[in-house]
Amino acid sequence: MPHAAEWEIRLHLFEDDEGTTTAHAVLDTGTTAFTGHGSAHCHPADTNVPEIGDELAAGRAMRNLAQQLLNIAERDIEGVGASRPSRQSVGWPL
Repeated sequence: MPHAAEWEIRLHLFEDDEGTTTAHAVLDTGTTAFTGHGSAHCHPADTNVPEIGDELAAGRAMRNLAQQLLNIAERDIEGVGASRPSRQSVGWPL
């Protein structure tokens, strides 16, 4: 049975005066919203390059969001009585 869906992700980045960048990745599935969080801090001895802080914080927020989705999928798989996939049996090897 074919299935198509469109989910929207919004990424919000904030930098404070102390060189800390925080990111919120908000996934809207149309029925539920999930938020991933990430942050990055510029060491005082380093040159402050805002793009690097944005990349690190955004990447960490999206990784947090991805882990939430994987955890939910595993619970849903178990909820329908299917066996839980091992990390080595699906996707790319780690």
